[in-house]
This record gives sequence, C-alpha cells and structure tokens, in this order.
Amino acid sequence: MEALALRLSGLDPYVDGAIRIVTFYDTLMRRRVDLPALARASAGLAECVTGIRLHGTGRPIRVSPLGTEATGPELPATATAPVTLDDEKIGTVWLERPGPAHHLDDILLDRLALAVAAAVERHGPARTTMADPALVELAVGPTTDDPTRARALRLLGFPAGARLHVAAVHTPGPLDRLAAHVSPHGLVKAAALDTDTPLGVLLATTLDPTRFPTGTRAGLATAHDPTLAWHHARTALRFTTPHQPVIHHTDLGALALLADIPATTARANPDVAALTHLATCPDDLATLDAYCATASVRRAADRLHLHHSTVARRLDHLTRTLPFDPTTPTGLTRARLALTLWRLHTPTPHT
Repeated sequence: MEALALRLSGLDPYVDGAIRIVTFYDTLMRRRVDLPALARASAGLAECVTGIRLHGTGRPIRVSPLGTEATGPELPATATAPVTLDDEKIGTVWLERPGPAHHLDDILLDRLALAVAAAVERHGPARTTMADPALVELAVGPTTDDPTRARALRLLGFPAGARLHVAAVHTPGPLDRLAAHVSPHGLVKAAALDTDTPLGVLLATTLDPTRFPTGTRAGLATAHDPTLAWHHARTALRFTTPHQPVIHHTDLGALALLADIPATTARANPDVAALTHLATCPDDLATLDAYCATASVRRAADRLHLHHSTVARRLDHLTRTLPFDPTTPTGLTRARLALTLWRLHTPTPHT
C-alpha cells in the first residue's frame, strides 16, 4: 500500500499533498492525541490559526501556527468542516487564513474532523445524543450476553455497573432534542428502534420527568440491569394516557401485574368486553374515564367541561348498560381495572 501511495504521489502534486495529509493524521490518531494536541499539530501543518469547537463545551480551541493559543479576535473562517459522531453533528473545525484558502484545506479539515471525532469518543463520553440503534439494542436486549452488553454500554459512554435511567417514548418531535431537553446535565443516548410503532429509547445518567413536552408519552424505569429497565419502561409506557403521559414503573406498584395478563384473557372478561362496546360511544367512554379518575360527579364535570347534571345523567345511563355500577365502591374498582386492561390491550398510536 505504501509503495502504491508513493507511485500515485509522483503523478500529481495535489495527490502527493493529499497523501501526506492523510498520513499525517493517521499518525496522530495512532498516537491517540487529545484535542489540544490535534489543534496544535493542525495549525503547524496549515500554517494558520486552526480552530475546534464542540457543541457540548461551547468554548473553542484556537491555536496559532506557533503552537500557542490564538488570543486575537477570531477571523472569518476560510474553510470549515463538521465534526460528526454517531451520525450527529457534534462540532466544527475551521481554518483562519489571512489570505485565500489553500487548495488542500478541504482535505486537511476533513481529516482533522475525523481525528477530532475519534478523540472525543476515546477521551470521554461524546456530547452527542443520537446513538447507533444496533448498539442500543445490544445494551438493552434480553438475548445479549454480559460481555457484549458491557462493551456496548462502554461504547455508548456509560461506566460498567452504572445505574441507568431508561425511557421508552413516543414523541412527535426530534428524538435528539427530546433527549437533550430531559437530560440537560448528564450523559444521554437516544435511538429509534425498528418496531411495529415508532418507538424511541433514551439511556441516561439522569432524567427529569417534568421536562417531557406536551404530546410526548414516556414510560420510565431505573435499574442496574438495562434489560430489566427497558422492559419496565415499555410496560410503563403502556399505562400512559393523555391525562397522565409520563409514568415511572415504580409508581405502578401492583398495577404493573396487569400488563402480564394475556390479551385473549383480558378481552374475554365481561367488564373489558363491555368497555370495548362502550368505546363506540366516545362521550360515554370519556364520562366513565373522568369519573374513574376523580371519583366525583362534580370534578368529572369540571374535567369534561360539562354541567354536573349532564354527567349524572350519563352515569345513570352507564349503570344500566354496564355489568357493574361505577358509582359504588366495588363498581368503581371494577371500572378502573376494566379501563386499564382495555387500554393495555387496545392498539392505539401511542401503545
């Protein structure tokens, strides 16, 4: 290969320069240099101020051709290149030439950007949110062996044995922005998994459940075992509703056991079957839902923006059509359980 490179370099001065640049950065990457060393080496090679800026840090690294920090005002960049990692732009590199751009500047910046991405991944968790879905599936998958899972977590930036916060989400917005918003101060990785419905997974060192935006459903879980946490997060997601769009698995308690009931068994239950029929009348279903959530005719009326007498008439109708009376303590318990089971086994855009 080196003999071929030498033969090619003799054919064209441009090719010769390009090969020398590639070799230069290959050597730096083999030596595992950090970002300041990359900036110093690049500034010396380019013979002009060279800059590196990562989105996660904000403060740029600017180095003069002498290898010292460039303290003067930042000049307009004569050439720039994005730094990408896991298909996400995490920063920018650039050159500040006092004169016109050099014909090899694009190649130099391309190799510098690759070296910066490698250094970021090597020297610490990258300030990036989107991750390789295959890597995330290895981290949370139930069939992954322990060594493979540990390696996947390490590549994602998480220390071995870390207690992870996991979220299963349905969101209308960009997954990377959601991840950065709900975990602004910790390491977070996001990926969209290929399932029957669009499903996102967030792995994080910290998650703030109050920061999930309107329109997003999220099931949350926390555990040292990523597989268990992912299973619990997906279970919690199934319990979410428009009125309770974010649920942590620990808050479900014994209700989580309902998710293990087979769909055929649940649908065959007379109470659940009655709700399947009731769903053909959205007003009746909404009335029952509001009453189950509040256990009060007046509070249900406030929730539905109706007069309490209207809600009372609807409930009276429901007591005659359902196999239970939701206004009694036992009937209210049956109604709540039936509603939960019906939601768990009725496909919707969010389940």
